[in-house]
Amino acid sequence: MRRALVGDQRHPVRLAFGLALEQHLDAAAELRDLARLPRHHLRKILDAAHQMRDLHLCRLDPLVHRLLLVFRPALVRGPPIRYTARDEQRRVRSMAKDKASRRPRAETPKGFRDYFGADVTERKAMLDAVAEVYHRYGFDPLETSAVETVEALGKFLPDVDRPNEGVFGWQDEDGDWLALRYDLTAPLARVAAQFRNDLPSPYRRYAMGPVWRNEKPGPGRFRQFYQCDADTVGSASVAADAEICAMLSDALEVVGIPRGDYIVRVNNRKVLNGVMEVAGVLDPSDPAKFEAERGIVLRAIDKIDRLGETGVRALLGSGRKDESGDFTKGAGLSDEQAEVVMGFMAARRDTGAATAARLRELVGASTLGCEGVQELETIAELLDVQGYGPDRIVVDPSVVRGLGYYTGPVFEAELTFEILDEKGPQAAVRLGRGRRAL
Repeated sequence: MRRALVGDQRHPVRLAFGLALEQHLDAAAELRDLARLPRHHLRKILDAAHQMRDLHLCRLDPLVHRLLLVFRPALVRGPPIRYTARDEQRRVRSMAKDKASRRPRAETPKGFRDYFGADVTERKAMLDAVAEVYHRYGFDPLETSAVETVEALGKFLPDVDRPNEGVFGWQDEDGDWLALRYDLTAPLARVAAQFRNDLPSPYRRYAMGPVWRNEKPGPGRFRQFYQCDADTVGSASVAADAEICAMLSDALEVVGIPRGDYIVRVNNRKVLNGVMEVAGVLDPSDPAKFEAERGIVLRAIDKIDRLGETGVRALLGSGRKDESGDFTKGAGLSDEQAEVVMGFMAARRDTGAATAARLRELVGASTLGCEGVQELETIAELLDVQGYGPDRIVVDPSVVRGLGYYTGPVFEAELTFEILDEKGPQAAVRLGRGRRAL
């Protein structure tokens, strides 16, 4: 198609129309393919073509116009309008005036910020201190490209037809979709698969650097920010999870956050799945059943600090309306089912062993739930013998992490002191990870 339309380089309209096809429909190869294009793709072509018609409409290629009439008559805006030489002069003067009036504005893009001297120096010192902790635990550094293919980003990309949803993406000259990395775990998964024959097993690595998310920015929420990751790949033992929790505690203290100003909370998604099995929201023989309801339950529990017990109960039931009047659909659980889930969230006791005992009561005969409780007990014992008591790390069933890809232990560190900025108190800061399948 491009060759047919661009073949005559002396024809400005034909060239412009071909460039529109080059930009929006790289896969089209023949003129007849126009009939098979999705409506929104054809709209892009027509919009670009009609903009070019403003320049040389009287010379619009009759063949192209007839093809459009045949394939999409509803979208064609009518026969070409003939411009006079005076019209052309007016258009040129108008374009020159618009070009002269536009001046670039010196401003940072929305959702991004600049960092100056002291901020850059302090951040580097903090990252160096954290890296020293990671080194002490035997983790190796890994630096990957800021750009990944959308296949490497996997589930983080909502829709490959809309690569700008959630990530900053673009299509290169070969037609492949690329994107700025969304986090540092997706590149790790790609490296682990690509170099699986060369890496040690288990592979313990840490990575630090900026990541980008094409999301709506807000107070304290930017589209570019730093992550400090440490992961163990290829170990089924929960000792690896206990080690990460201990290392997280040490990293917080080495950057100047003393004990008492943070707490690391640990839980296990297998326990929650066992509770949902008891509540009738999980069928082990058909994991896809009630999947949507379980997703709502996870997100509801994850908001307990912000919404409180009443708000979470509403989301477990029919739904919740916030102060602005916006309604969030609930999981549709009965009162009895919701009570089981709420009991799980309130299962925390003074010690990890006591909490695990209460959770064992809640999961009942669920095999998956009992497995999760056993893993929690092991983590609590390992941390206890290393001196990471309840003033630093606790077993807390209310920690679930809202995302659905976690498969086992989950944990997050929360700063317990009030955080202030020029606008006043801010929401609690929580840093979390968990075990997932790569």
